[in-house]
Amino acid sequence: MTITLTEAAAARAHAFLARKEQAQGLRLGVRNTGCSGYMYTVGLADAIAPDDQVFESQGVKLVVSAKNLPYLDGMEVDYAKQGLNEGFRFRNPNVKDTCGCGESFNV
Repeated sequence: MTITLTEAAAARAHAFLARKEQAQGLRLGVRNTGCSGYMYTVGLADAIAPDDQVFESQGVKLVVSAKNLPYLDGMEVDYAKQGLNEGFRFRNPNVKDTCGCGESFNV
């Protein structure tokens, strides 16, 4: 099981983590929403729970709850700017389909 960051995503994550001293890492997850079923969530992990899985990539701790891990295992997270839009991009081998707007997916 693994989750990785590209150099661009790691640089952005380091910038986020530097803003909040008590942050333990970047928390990745999914939530039920959207047309296709799930949407990615990204936030700062203030604590690491006993059922969390912790990965390290490019010097960043990635924290994922056990219930979200099956949806994210093998994923690579990138960060990109395109015109006025910027944000994390997810390359997830578990995704079977995405909605038309690209905001949600199913597995």
